[in-house]
Amino acid sequence: MHPLSVDNLNPAVLNVQYAVRGELAIKAEEYRVRLQENGVASGLPFDRVISSNIGNPQQKGLDQPPITFVRQVAALMEYPELAHLAPNVFPKDVIARAKELYDEIGSIGAYSHSQGVPLIRKSVAKFISDRDGYPSDPAQIFLTGGASAGVSLLISMLINKPNKSGILIPIPQYPLYTATLSQHSGVAIPYLLDEPSGWSTSLDEVRSALNKAIQDGVEPRALVIINPGNPTGALLNKETQAEVVKLCEEYSLVLLADEVYQSNLHRPDTHPFTSFKKVVRDLKSPIPLVSYHSISKGVSGECGRRGGYFECTNISSDVIAMMYKMVSVMLCPPLQGQIGVDCMVRPPKEGEESYPLWKEETDKIHKALRERTALMAARLNKLPGVSCVDSPGALYLFPKIELSDKIIAAANAAGKVPDTFYALALLDATGICVVPGSGFGQKDGEYHYRLTCLCPGVDEYVGKLERFHLEFTAKYS
Repeated sequence: MHPLSVDNLNPAVLNVQYAVRGELAIKAEEYRVRLQENGVASGLPFDRVISSNIGNPQQKGLDQPPITFVRQVAALMEYPELAHLAPNVFPKDVIARAKELYDEIGSIGAYSHSQGVPLIRKSVAKFISDRDGYPSDPAQIFLTGGASAGVSLLISMLINKPNKSGILIPIPQYPLYTATLSQHSGVAIPYLLDEPSGWSTSLDEVRSALNKAIQDGVEPRALVIINPGNPTGALLNKETQAEVVKLCEEYSLVLLADEVYQSNLHRPDTHPFTSFKKVVRDLKSPIPLVSYHSISKGVSGECGRRGGYFECTNISSDVIAMMYKMVSVMLCPPLQGQIGVDCMVRPPKEGEESYPLWKEETDKIHKALRERTALMAARLNKLPGVSCVDSPGALYLFPKIELSDKIIAAANAAGKVPDTFYALALLDATGICVVPGSGFGQKDGEYHYRLTCLCPGVDEYVGKLERFHLEFTAKYS
């Protein structure tokens, strides 16, 4: 046998699936290259590919502009001499922030503390304290290469019995969780979210999933909550959050709170965000809690910088020491990602030179996301055979599509899951790349797809979705 082949790889790797960058994304990239190389001679019925499959705000085609303050601080950290070479370009507060960070870090070409730059962890702790009204300890905060790195770390540490340790995952879920569980030989314990109730979290459903796992010989170790939700955009209220915390107490579960969309709120007056840290402290609960945040979402959209953090609550010092040992293996998180975290949790304040532009840019992004989400949900809901929850948060919609028996039969004949068959046909006809609901999990016999609300030119974009759906369903009527 060859020393390196698929047959002799770690079998856990073979089980990893990640639909967000799966078959649809690969085919979309092939179309993108074909258009670049051949233009109008490509033979495709569209002139551009729209990557609506992933929350990647600054990608080509979506083109959300970066926040100026973030890029200015990053530029001075990358090349400090710019402050002298272009003295009239940078606002005073940007220069001061970069100097403060440089005095702490030095060159960003050097490794930092494995847990993250101490000054930046202090900034994160202040952000959390100001948000929740409870103290936060920088020693309990780990800066990471995006929130995903922190999720992977915790899952790897929690799976203490291969193929017997389980983690509760909401369905539909962000496929990072099932992929990481497969990688570490953990068991996904699915619990269904309630679509008719706006994708709410049902404690009865969670309890049912827990009891079934225990009966099947799986030990539940942790419960994942994505709030606001991905792919659903749902937002938990404080009453449900309190019930979740009490359930974790009852079953001795670690709570993993994925809160990376906490600032992506479309109706904050009626649907505010409350962190699980605040709920746990309000209840004086002893449950172990790990809370995640990221610079990839919110209004910064700095996905490629790979910056994020997690905070530990009610976790013992000896477990923190094990976490530190594990992050030390990877030496440190990317320095520009850490600087992005500092800018996210410590933006310009009113009265500072950068504040007016920062406020204008962030307000514009929030307004665009709010308006696009509402418009897309309204128009999708008018289509025959489509229903779509108008998400109060995050960057996505997750419409449900009714597929006829003829569509399902055609999909089966093509060897495809029906919503994948639909999504592939959508891509072929319009250049719009979405993720089929089967990549996130859904009830048997139901079909969905996830698309982002990041795309500019929303009227044209939704118009293509509408025309395709009507033509496709008529073809198989």
